[in-house]
Amino acid sequence: MKPRLQIYPNKTALVHATAEMLAATCVDAIHARGVCAIALSGGTTPKEVYEVLAHESFRERIDWPRVHWFWGDERMVPPELSESNYRMTQEAMLAHVPIPRSNVHRIKGELTPQQAAQDYREELQAFFKGHEEIFDLILLGLGEDGHTASLFPETTALQEMAHAATDVFVPKLDKWRVTLTLPILNQARKVVFLVAGKTKAEIVAGVLGLQQPALKWPASLVQPQSGELYWLVDSEAAPR
Repeated sequence: MKPRLQIYPNKTALVHATAEMLAATCVDAIHARGVCAIALSGGTTPKEVYEVLAHESFRERIDWPRVHWFWGDERMVPPELSESNYRMTQEAMLAHVPIPRSNVHRIKGELTPQQAAQDYREELQAFFKGHEEIFDLILLGLGEDGHTASLFPETTALQEMAHAATDVFVPKLDKWRVTLTLPILNQARKVVFLVAGKTKAEIVAGVLGLQQPALKWPASLVQPQSGELYWLVDSEAAPR
């Protein structure tokens, strides 16, 4: 599906528009299916989105007990450490909204990478009850090397087609991660890339300018089969 590029004049406008999209997705999914499943991204700009969602004006619009929160990837650290994507989300949003603990499906970074990936796969299977694992919305970021989630160039995760989540070693970081894989990203109802800052302008232009997806820029491989694909960027990150 051709991506929908939406450019906002500044980061504040971008953050509020993204929060609005997440809130509207929750409302629509609950109306259609009685429940909403969203996979979140780490990063400073997503953190600002989560803080906005926790604000009263948004908080009262969402039926929190019917929304389930997952993550697109996680570092292999315990949940109390600052590097944890779960901890960031917990402090920015989850601690401030009326959401049952059972609705929070974190990747357990305190386990070994292989154990954490297997545990997360089982968590996904249990939630989707053996049906196709289709998220209502997956929020993604974009690295300056073209990676998204923890799908980095030249890593084994790009070839994983059998499992919804996998452990992956990232040589450039000398770190292990657990990440959702391309098959589950590409069967989501809505995928949203959230990108801000002038350091991202070149890679945004490169990815969106490709005629065909390229392994060197994993973000380009995110092509939902029947869902919607959005690129939400501020003016600094917008392709020239």
